[in-house]
Amino acid sequence: MKVYKQKIKNLYLINKNIFKDKRGFFYRDFCDEIFKKNGINFQIKQVNIAHNKTKYTLRGFHYQKGKSKEKKIITCLKGKAVVYIVNLNKKSNYYLKPIKYIISEKNKMSILIPENFANAYLTLEKNTSFLYYMSNFYNKSQNYGIRYNDPKLNIKWPFKPKKISQKNLNFKNINF
Repeated sequence: MKVYKQKIKNLYLINKNIFKDKRGFFYRDFCDEIFKKNGINFQIKQVNIAHNKTKYTLRGFHYQKGKSKEKKIITCLKGKAVVYIVNLNKKSNYYLKPIKYIISEKNKMSILIPENFANAYLTLEKNTSFLYYMSNFYNKSQNYGIRYNDPKLNIKWPFKPKKISQKNLNFKNINF
């Protein structure tokens, strides 16, 4: 496992060492020891899985506030998706500047998303599944979202989303 710092503080791309043989493959998806060697403190409080049956399913932008702020490590277990991450820290030079990643079951990459970031993804294949390691528990009263097509973000999604939950469609544009 190799951890790569990104241009934004506390944002990391994680690459796995894949061991293959005639049975298939093996890799370590989380290693506290390697994280600590890279200055990362991440305590897993919750693990979530999202499965998306349809190609061009959109989920997000999601984040939590207050004492429920969370870091996330997201991994695409099956399929492929484009992931956008948005910095919500007004003091950052990267405030509201989306960062794009492509993660898939083939590249086995993960993204460690810091607190004060929102993330969203659009599946590029049907039957795309995601694994989320969460540093905090889900708190419905502190759960927020931003519209995926908010003009302030100016994101050019590679394809028009076909499936979006009503909750995500009801998210407001940024007003902070």
